[in-house]
Amino acid sequence: MIAIIGAGISGLTLAHELQKNHVPYRLFDRSSEPGGVMHSRREGDYLIEIGPNTLLGDADLLNWFDQLGLTPEIYFAKSVSKARFIYRNGAYQQLPSGPLSLLFGRFFSWEAKKAIWRERSNRTVSPPGETLGDFIRRRFSSELAEYALAPFVAGTYAGDPDRLLVSETFPVLLEYERNYGSVLKGFMKNAGSAGRRQAFTFRDGLQTLPRKLAAQLDALNLNDSVTRLTQTDNGWQLEAQSGLYAADTVVLACEAGAAANLLEPIRPEIATLLRQIDYPPMTAVHSVYKRAEVQHPLNGFGGLNPRVEGRFAAGHIWNSSLFEGRCPADEVLFTSFVGGRQNADHVQHPDAVIRQRVHQELVQAFGIQASAPQRQWLSRWERAIPQYDARIVPVREQAPSLEPDGLYVCANWYRGLSLPDCIRKARTLGNQLSRLKIAEN
Repeated sequence: MIAIIGAGISGLTLAHELQKNHVPYRLFDRSSEPGGVMHSRREGDYLIEIGPNTLLGDADLLNWFDQLGLTPEIYFAKSVSKARFIYRNGAYQQLPSGPLSLLFGRFFSWEAKKAIWRERSNRTVSPPGETLGDFIRRRFSSELAEYALAPFVAGTYAGDPDRLLVSETFPVLLEYERNYGSVLKGFMKNAGSAGRRQAFTFRDGLQTLPRKLAAQLDALNLNDSVTRLTQTDNGWQLEAQSGLYAADTVVLACEAGAAANLLEPIRPEIATLLRQIDYPPMTAVHSVYKRAEVQHPLNGFGGLNPRVEGRFAAGHIWNSSLFEGRCPADEVLFTSFVGGRQNADHVQHPDAVIRQRVHQELVQAFGIQASAPQRQWLSRWERAIPQYDARIVPVREQAPSLEPDGLYVCANWYRGLSLPDCIRKARTLGNQLSRLKIAEN
């Protein structure tokens, strides 16, 4: 049997692939609901996402969803979602979406535009351990690092570009620099090669996916925490709340702290590395206003806040502009993210203070004429998203050494953070383990 510890999207996808290939498994999770960070909640006429808000998928991922029977549930983002906004000089300004808007738009200065043009002849090479921030400053300019990279990294990864490594987060940038001598040339050479990707969700939120996977599984143990792993002559023994289980293979699909606790008696050196992985805190605030109270057109995905602008939130997603059915038609729904590595101290405030600070920022930025939101919810993640900084490198290097003993890793802190990455890794590992088991038999 293959034991999988953790029923987030990685563990669920892996279990699905094993079951499809008729490989015995059992999936354990300490929570009462599947999905890990993917958590959607209905509150009357409102649908709020506590964790991720959208998926970005290509044809392969959409085909897999079709096999799961999820195609009728997919909601693609409205066309306005292509517009992304950054707070600058007291207002949200639209980021350039192509060469013409970059050249003739007013978002970037002429110095920044010239730096982008000169990047094609930039012959510098990335040194070992270079951060994303240093990479963009070296190849382009500080302005792009501050007003394009930093807010994107904060809003997507809760991260700090001056800590995240380019080799771990966007290795394709290094590949373009190495193979083409220019990031811009690399993008132009490979335009369209990755296939068209679309932002989407499901009718009842992203948690539709883990719930669908969980409903199809035959060996899912929820509310069943694995507390100990012991190596045996034939593999592994798991001590869970529901009893003892024997497994020839164990897959760690849980967060790094939980994996460290299980590995401590077996591989203490790796457990120590796992405990050093940085998970900054993040708080999500969902705010509802009457549409008539909001002066801003909200024609876009949302607005991100550069650290240099000194805003309270990392950014605000305009949920009701992206998808139907998030709130009543005469209202708008914002999701604001507070905290992350760049502003971790902002989540130290009491809930009431965070709610009020977010409301004040929304009022100022979007011309809202209301003394308070119609509705507001707050959710905290004490450990939000693992950071692919220098501390992740030894973890990536050491994790494969577990495999000869029948221990594998399939988690967002190893070789890919995004939801599509986690699904892809789990499907690949599921097929790999299935082939091994078939060969053994």
